[in-house]
Amino acid sequence: MAKLTLKDLKAHGKQVFVRVDYNVPLEEKNGTMVITDDTRIRATLPTLDLLIKDGAKIILAAHLGRPKGKREPSMSLAPVAVRLSELIKKPVTFVDDCIGEKVEKAVAAMQPGDVILLENVRYYAEEEKNDPAFAEKLAKVAELYVNDAFGAAHRAHASTEGVAKIVSARGGQCAAGTLMERELKFLGDELDNAARPFVVILGGAKVSDKITVIDRLLEKADTLLIGGAMAYTFRLAQGYKTGKSLVEPDKVDIAKQALKKAADKGVKFLLPIDDVVATPIKTDKLDKKGKNIIEWQNPTVNSSMDCGDDVAGLDVGPATIKLFSEEVAKAKTILWNGPMGLFEDKRFAEGTFGVAKAVAEVTQKNGAKSIIGGGDSVKAINKSGLGSQVTFMSTGGGASLEFLEGKVLPGVAALTDKKCCGCCGNK
Repeated sequence: MAKLTLKDLKAHGKQVFVRVDYNVPLEEKNGTMVITDDTRIRATLPTLDLLIKDGAKIILAAHLGRPKGKREPSMSLAPVAVRLSELIKKPVTFVDDCIGEKVEKAVAAMQPGDVILLENVRYYAEEEKNDPAFAEKLAKVAELYVNDAFGAAHRAHASTEGVAKIVSARGGQCAAGTLMERELKFLGDELDNAARPFVVILGGAKVSDKITVIDRLLEKADTLLIGGAMAYTFRLAQGYKTGKSLVEPDKVDIAKQALKKAADKGVKFLLPIDDVVATPIKTDKLDKKGKNIIEWQNPTVNSSMDCGDDVAGLDVGPATIKLFSEEVAKAKTILWNGPMGLFEDKRFAEGTFGVAKAVAEVTQKNGAKSIIGGGDSVKAINKSGLGSQVTFMSTGGGASLEFLEGKVLPGVAALTDKKCCGCCGNK
């Protein structure tokens, strides 16, 4: 069912509670927290521009990090208010709480077109619990509700679901922002009615993370290209040796079922035909989680389908890049979710960047529709410098996957349904 959008709202002079995704990366510089990537802030500008022009009183709510119900200064949204003010070229009032008297006073002083940013909603543990009393406190200043935070729409939290239900129960409208609207269009309508050939590229670490997506896309796609560490579970299912590569032995039967389903449906299911392997060496260095850091030594191209006992596969090889690129070049619609290897290390980035180049070329030269399904895929294509040459990049990681799996996202379900005009015969 289609949801209300900003075009359906009468927002002039109304207090509009807007859930945004401002979970931006921060790092400390000279004692100050600095935003290192403002992509998520910029993504909301079209929604804010429309609401400002409509004369709405805009109350922005967001989370940042995982403060676990405590007031963690390093996770304050204060730096976001400063950056947002620079981007929209007008003052943004920052309120260092998200409920209570401070918020109510700030909202009472608003004029049409004003913008307020509330403090991190996750400073309260009740947010993630979707506590009804907390949702009521958030919703006290809301006459209308807009959700533009697709990346958080798969969570039934107070600010993503609870507030919307309260506003709706009062007779208020709850609409999708422009970013949310685009996400639903490209990940939903565009893929449900994909121009063919429809090529799906899947990567990432685990088959278990993507198996439901694979199963659903086998109903729609003409070709599936599988890369990343998850490819090794499929190789194991085919009887090949995987060495020290990341595999899920308990998911071999699931991988076999996917291969069989692809064959039964006539879907081309391509796995890497070569790879880049390296020897893992455990060091005494620890990562942020306190685990020993692994260093990868002696990277080399492996043309065998088997991996040696002492090496792990970390990227697809040149023959696979050529094979996958040739398939991508035929496509009219492309969905890409998950990198082809450990792209953060430039020694193992060629596969991901090679696929990115192929996707960008077919989009620009042939007019193919290319949809990048969030998370690491977006990071990878941005790192390749080709982000501006694809059709759409999703802002959702887990939300994108769950939506592609066909799950109902609580933050979307809570929005107001559009009434059917009856012109198509539906009621």
